[in-house]
Amino acid sequence: YEEYFKEEYFREEYFNQVLDHFSYNSLGNGTYDQRYLITDQYWKKGNGPIFFYTGNEGDTWEFALNSGFITELAAEQGALVIFAEHVGLLTVEQALADYAVMITELKKELGAQKCPVIVFGGSYGGMLSVYMRIRYPNIVAGALAASAPILSTAGLGDSRQFFRDVTTDFEKFNPACKDAVQGAFQTLNTLAQQKDYRRIQSAFSLCKTPSTPKDIHQLNGLLRNAFTMMAMLDYPYSTHFMGSIPCQGLGLVACETMLNGTDLMSALRDTVGMYNSTGQLTCYDLYSLYVECADPTGCGLGFDSYAWDYQACTEIEMCYESNNVTDMFPPMTFTEQQREQYCSKRWGWCRVQGDLDTASNIIFSNGDRDPWANGGIRKSLSPSLIAINIPEGAHHLDLRESNPADPESVIVARKEESEIIAQWVKAARKKSS
Repeated sequence: YEEYFKEEYFREEYFNQVLDHFSYNSLGNGTYDQRYLITDQYWKKGNGPIFFYTGNEGDTWEFALNSGFITELAAEQGALVIFAEHVGLLTVEQALADYAVMITELKKELGAQKCPVIVFGGSYGGMLSVYMRIRYPNIVAGALAASAPILSTAGLGDSRQFFRDVTTDFEKFNPACKDAVQGAFQTLNTLAQQKDYRRIQSAFSLCKTPSTPKDIHQLNGLLRNAFTMMAMLDYPYSTHFMGSIPCQGLGLVACETMLNGTDLMSALRDTVGMYNSTGQLTCYDLYSLYVECADPTGCGLGFDSYAWDYQACTEIEMCYESNNVTDMFPPMTFTEQQREQYCSKRWGWCRVQGDLDTASNIIFSNGDRDPWANGGIRKSLSPSLIAINIPEGAHHLDLRESNPADPESVIVARKEESEIIAQWVKAARKKSS
């Protein structure tokens, strides 16, 4: 399916983009080739809307392959579809300006000046969609922001919320699951205090025997991160998006594994076996499988992790912490002060940004199974700032393509989103005529 999608569906193109939109002195009139994917398969040329995905902190193909609802909606509404890749000197402002310039120029090139533009995005991409509608309402007629935690990432939430909600996801399946995980971390903590490092190494199949509190802290982070990923991606079917997660990872696999283990430590190791989904690892390397960064929920690996770490320091605030009381994870603080110290040491500076007062035509969709949900907008703020809540939804499930295993709640949500977007397109056409 992925190869068909790449070869037959989207064309990969490059747009000659300005490097720095705001400071001629630093980079002059330098440009770079910004990658985007495009398909006009369903487009009613010169008339149908443009559906533009505001790319996230990663490979644009990854998001195109996991956002099939947008192309399904394009088929229904005769739209041109574009997935743009995020670069823009790794700032929100530069990325938004990149998208604004790209949309404007491509509309000219394609003879699409009268075509209304609707932006889409999931997670950080959803935040960018919100900001596009706020900053460039003359270019963008509306935005669908799926699983966009715009409140918590602006420092307006409860630092305990995220890991409490991850815990709740598991607790809903079986309260004993939470107790088992909590107990396993407490056992790990006891062994660490006793400096019984060999037993820890054996229990978790670690490649090297831990020898310092730093190693134990890293192990705690790696284990906690696995539960975070399973909660976010608890789709009603298997997926390879951001890792390989088995079908209904929380209910059918994770909790049963946790509860059926011979002892808590080995059960915890087997539960976080997502790190070895291919079965090729003979042991777990603490420092290559998980990278600690300015985002306590995880920055991922490779180049993308550096990019996201930089943004988590300079613009996106994520001071989430676990405490083993309101959640099932080991106590791991991440305060404003710790963030500042880390970011100053790593990147040399630290700041944040945020605003919603004058906005309109934005859908905020969130799934109740998604730990990011309560860091976003859960109640409609006005007739045109609309919250859609999906009881059985995980992280931006509504952007994924239709699947026979989809719960009724996401089918209903997509229908509502489709109807609202059609109204926005109609209103924008009327306004420009």
